[in-house]
Amino acid sequence: MHGTLAYFIRRFLLIIPTFIGITMLSFGVMQCVPGGPVEKMIMSYQMSSSDGEAGGAGGGMEAGGSIPEDALEEIRKFYGFDKHPVERYFLWLTNVIQLNLGESYRYSEPVWKMISERFPVSIYFGAIGFLLSYTICIPLGVWKAVKHTSTFDTMSSVIVFIGYSIPGWAAGIVLLTLFGGGSFWDVFPLGEMHSAPELWETFSFGEKIIDQIHHTILPVFCYMVGQFAGLTILMKNSLMENLGADYVRTAFAKGLDEKVVVFKHALRNSMIPIATGLGRIFSLILAGSYLIEKVFNIDGIGMLGYTSIIDRDYPVALGILVIASMLKLIGNIIADILYCLIDPRIRFS
Repeated sequence: MHGTLAYFIRRFLLIIPTFIGITMLSFGVMQCVPGGPVEKMIMSYQMSSSDGEAGGAGGGMEAGGSIPEDALEEIRKFYGFDKHPVERYFLWLTNVIQLNLGESYRYSEPVWKMISERFPVSIYFGAIGFLLSYTICIPLGVWKAVKHTSTFDTMSSVIVFIGYSIPGWAAGIVLLTLFGGGSFWDVFPLGEMHSAPELWETFSFGEKIIDQIHHTILPVFCYMVGQFAGLTILMKNSLMENLGADYVRTAFAKGLDEKVVVFKHALRNSMIPIATGLGRIFSLILAGSYLIEKVFNIDGIGMLGYTSIIDRDYPVALGILVIASMLKLIGNIIADILYCLIDPRIRFS
C-alpha cells in the first residue's frame, strides 16, 4: 500500500515537468509559424493602403504602403513580440499559473470566457459519444469473443475494421453528401447544434428534443467511428485471453455454467485494459474534434481551436492546449487508480 501511494505521489509530481515540456514545445512551434498577428496587421495595413491609393486617398502613406518603423515597433510591443521568446514564454506561463490564459488577439475577449462558453457543446457530444461507445462496444466485444470464428464474428469484424480505417471527419463529409440537406436522401440537416434560432424559438419542448436529436446523430456517429472499432477489438481480445487462462479452464472443469464463468470470472479481469479509456472521462470537456466540428459547423471547443490555429490566435490555441494537457495527464492517473479498483491484486511501486 505504501509503495502504491508513493507511486501516485510521484505521478502527480511528474505532471509539472511534463506540462512544462508540452507547453514549451507548443509555444516554440507557434512562434516559428509564419503569418502571426504582427504579419496579419502589416498585411491588413498594406491592403487598406492599396485601397486608399486606388481611391485617390493614399496621400501621406509611405511608398508601397509600408508601415513606419515606429508604428511597427508599437505593434510588436502591443502583442509582446518586442521581448525574447524565452521571456515571453515565462511571462505567459506565470499568467497561466495564476489562471489567466490571456486575451484573444482576434476577438479581444478573455480566453477563459471564450472556452467556457463552448464547454456545454463539447460536453454534450463528448458525453454522448463516450457513453454510447462503452455501452455498445463492451457487449459487442464480449459477444464476438464468445462467438469467435462464427459468421457473426466475421461479419462484425469487417464492419469494425472498415470503421477503424475511416477518419471521423472523412465519414462526416460522406454522410453529409449522402444524407445531408439538399442531397438525394435528404434525411439529416447539414450540421450545427439545432435549427436556426428564429425557427428554434417557435418549437415546443418536445419538438426541441426531436430537433436536437436530429442534429446530433451524424456528429456523434463520426465521434464514435474510430473509438468504436478500437474498444470492440480490445474488449474481444482481452476476454479471449482470459477465457484461455488456467483459472477459467478450472471453473469449466468444476461444472460451472458458461455464463457464470464468462461474466463473473473472466469479464472482470478483461475490463482492466478498458479502464485506460475510462480515465479519459475527465477529457470529455474537450472531446470535440477540430475537423469534425468544422465539417458539421458546430461551435464547440474543437471549432474554436481550429479557427484559432488558422487565425494564429496564439492565446486561444495555447489556452485550449493547457486545459487539454492537464485533463489528459490527470486522466492517465485516474486510469491507474481504476486499475487498482478493478483488480486489487495490482500494486504500483
